[in-house]
Amino acid sequence: MASFNKVILMGNLTRDPEVRYTPSGTAVSEVGLAVNRTWFDKQSNQRKEEVTFVDVTLWGRQAEVAGEYLTKGRGVLIEGRLQLDQWDDKDTGQKRSKLRVVGENMTMLPGRGDSGSQRGGGSDVNSASTGGGASADGLAPGSPSSFGGDFETGGGGAPPDDDVPF
Repeated sequence: MASFNKVILMGNLTRDPEVRYTPSGTAVSEVGLAVNRTWFDKQSNQRKEEVTFVDVTLWGRQAEVAGEYLTKGRGVLIEGRLQLDQWDDKDTGQKRSKLRVVGENMTMLPGRGDSGSQRGGGSDVNSASTGGGASADGLAPGSPSSFGGDFETGGGGAPPDDDVPF
């Protein structure tokens, strides 16, 4: 049977990211994300809100960018995968476990203290395997809306101007 492990979360950071480095020199950052859910309860005729706190691990360049540019309260969109950590408690000897998100793609969103000057509403930091960083237009390199690849006809970036139906 096939399996699929993909998580997309948007929320606000619960603390400032702290970057550490592995002995091999790879950056790693643990961030806390608060994800809000709001709904209207018809029985009580009130708006309700629920907050879920999620731990996210960022690696490589994404961890460095988070440590440099993100602060508590800042909005962020995380794409990643779920990972179950298991260990034995030192004090009680009981087995413990914790579900966390390993971030594979991070997009910084305008938030508190931002002037909104970021073009396109956010900055995209791709996973280390894609080279990371956002293009000058604020879009991920190679994304369909950056006109870097196929248009509709498989051409070289711009629509053909012959045979236009109007």
